[in-house]
Amino acid sequence: MDKIFLHGMKFYAYHGVFEEENKLGQIFVVDTELSLDLTEASETDALDTTVNYGEVFHIIEEEMKEPSQLLEHVAGRIAKKLFAHYNRVVALTIRITKENPPIVGHYDGVGIEIHRVR
Repeated sequence: MDKIFLHGMKFYAYHGVFEEENKLGQIFVVDTELSLDLTEASETDALDTTVNYGEVFHIIEEEMKEPSQLLEHVAGRIAKKLFAHYNRVVALTIRITKENPPIVGHYDGVGIEIHRVR
């Protein structure tokens, strides 16, 4: 299966269970992979035969603005919106990383990844 991906999208948002996360916010990194057949797009060079990266970014950006306690919830909302907007997408993976969660320790980030199939 072919893929379209958007990696390393950064959003300042207010997700988390702790009060300080909801007040102060932080940067989240989102990676998304969309699985679909790109044969027609590769043959026709027509945007309407594929997925518009800019629209995908905007959908994710809008969902990241809506505060949630759990990243799982945010990713689930993003998946539903993308499936609703793009019938061509047959599966997707969304990864959301918190680079600076309120957890003592040394790490590059923590987060979640979901994979959904239509």
